[in-house]
Amino acid sequence: MYYAVIFTSIRTEIDSGYSEMAQKMEALAKLQKGFIGVESARNEIGITVSYWENLEAIRNWKSNMDHLLAQEKGKSTWYKNYKVRIAKIEREYEFGF
Repeated sequence: MYYAVIFTSIRTEIDSGYSEMAQKMEALAKLQKGFIGVESARNEIGITVSYWENLEAIRNWKSNMDHLLAQEKGKSTWYKNYKVRIAKIEREYEFGF
């Protein structure tokens, strides 16, 4: 069992460092205790799913100082809107990976 944080967003027209910040946040998340992985697609609707060992690891990531700065920039500049969902993954299966 593990957890997924699902972040969906609609971007503004302003890039203003967004791509660089997205890469920085992914690299930083990978350094956090409890981080498992991330999958992302960013076109008309941005979808990023990060995977975590437990809720404590998610709370620690949410309160990371660099992540907090990125969140504020997202609210003020990069996103028209966004939604975060946290889900417990109880089972998974795959084909062809």
